[in-house]
Amino acid sequence: MFRFKTPHLFLLLGLIAPVNSFAEAHYCIASDGGFGHGGTTYIGEGFALPAEGNCTPWVGFTKTASTVILTTTGTGCLSSDGKALTVSVSNADPAFFANPQADYIELTRGDSKEPFRGEDTGAFGGSAEPVTCTSSLLHLPSTHD
Repeated sequence: MFRFKTPHLFLLLGLIAPVNSFAEAHYCIASDGGFGHGGTTYIGEGFALPAEGNCTPWVGFTKTASTVILTTTGTGCLSSDGKALTVSVSNADPAFFANPQADYIELTRGDSKEPFRGEDTGAFGGSAEPVTCTSSLLHLPSTHD
């Protein structure tokens, strides 16, 4: 008969638990007021702030105008001091753009406890800030412009 010590049992359960049982993170950035308010919102599916001094892939979609949804890929990098987040993405939708469009979002903060604020200097442009990823932002319809 096997006998497990409690810490070992929890470790074993943690190692064999299915990965999909953990909630997937999303990161949303609104530019120029955000989607639904005359601007654009970038939705990074599975994106979480990288560790300081590191970069993480950005994959997801962008919502703009009233019904336009663009496929989005790129990279997000957090500075070594944690005060600057840079997200560079490429947005594609042949029905909306003849060629993919780029956005370069620079967000800064005074320290790691303050919220980020900054600018989108790319195709959509405007002031930019992280926003809560609401269910309406995360909704990806089957048909769109």
